[in-house]
Amino acid sequence: MTPRAACLACLEQNPPALFEAALWIAAEHDPTLQPAQVCRQLNSLQQHVNQGLPALPPVELAQALLRRLNELDFHQDDSSPLRPQAALLHRVLLHRRGQPLSLALLALELAKRLEIPLQGVSFPGHFLLRVPGADHLLDPCSGRRLYTRECRELLQRHMGPAAELNASHLQTCDARSMLQRLSRNLRQLHQIDGDYLAALKDAERVLQLGTPNLHDHLARAEIYQHLECPQGERFDLQHALLLCDDIAQRLQLSQRLSLLRASPALH
Repeated sequence: MTPRAACLACLEQNPPALFEAALWIAAEHDPTLQPAQVCRQLNSLQQHVNQGLPALPPVELAQALLRRLNELDFHQDDSSPLRPQAALLHRVLLHRRGQPLSLALLALELAKRLEIPLQGVSFPGHFLLRVPGADHLLDPCSGRRLYTRECRELLQRHMGPAAELNASHLQTCDARSMLQRLSRNLRQLHQIDGDYLAALKDAERVLQLGTPNLHDHLARAEIYQHLECPQGERFDLQHALLLCDDIAQRLQLSQRLSLLRASPALH
């Protein structure tokens, strides 16, 4: 079974094996990775985390879990430029640095093992966590509580001062959505790193895990352009054109497609 097929098989389980599925994504980029072995190694971290948790009911332990991970030196990776290792889960475990989503995936797995209720929230620009029924969200990088005001400030920090917080920003997300977001993160990081073959794997996975959006097709078209694959680029530009509502952008896409049709096919 290929890493991609293993990842998808993990998502078909009930409940989905989210952490293992994320490790299979990492295995696409590191053939030496053995996800089952990493899952077993996580037992040691689980023990260290559990030893530092207060004697409270599980429903009250989510913030303590995140703070305990902080004490064990798990923090947001603030490297510039950010490298793909910030989104590859086995590297996050090794270096104890990662993107908010990567740290959240680790916290969600530990919470599941320790029977602590915790959910993922696909907040724009910074993945967050929630205890079901709570009136606040949690930052997976620090355990800080975020109420409405803090969420609005975080949104505007990532999307600009005109951004308005709404209910869609605060919705919980399922395993597929989390892995699609992880794949988008990896796609972007591999593009920044100049590894377009790796980025193409991530771009293909994005389309496989859920309904792609306009940006997903444009991103893969750009990757195909770097790989000098006009047929692939044309395919994604055509799909982007179908999803685009902006008149000026539609004109630009049509012009790009005309140029590609006029060019000889190399692949």
